[in-house]
Amino acid sequence: QVQLVESGGGLVQAGGSLRLSCAASGRTFSIYSMGWFRQAPGKEREFVATISQIGGRTYYADSVKGRFTISRDNVKNTVYLQMNSLKPEDTAVYYCAAGSTTTKNARGYTSWGQGTQVTVSS
Repeated sequence: QVQLVESGGGLVQAGGSLRLSCAASGRTFSIYSMGWFRQAPGKEREFVATISQIGGRTYYADSVKGRFTISRDNVKNTVYLQMNSLKPEDTAVYYCAAGSTTTKNARGYTSWGQGTQVTVSS
C-alpha cells in the first residue's frame, strides 16, 4: 500500500486557479497509475483525471478537459492537478488515488488520500 496526502485546496474566485498536490510514501511511487476524483455535497464521487505510471498517458473528464492538467514527478513522489478557469461547479472535495491501471473507474484504485477541499465562489 502507498500512503497519499493531498494539499493545495482552498477558496478561489471563479476564473481563478489552484494547483493540488498529492505526496506519496510507502511503496515505489512509479509503479502506480494515479488519479484524481472529486465529490461535491450530495453527489457521488466522480472521476476527474488520471495519469499512467511514467506519465505517457493522461485522461480527463469532459467537464474539466482543457482547464485541468494532471502531471507527476516520480522523483518527488508527487502527482499534481493544475486547475485553471475554475467554476463554482468545480467545488468539491478532491481526492487522489493510486492503482495498478490507468482507469476512470474508482474501483481500479486501491489507495486513497483523505481529500482536500476546493471551493470556487461566483
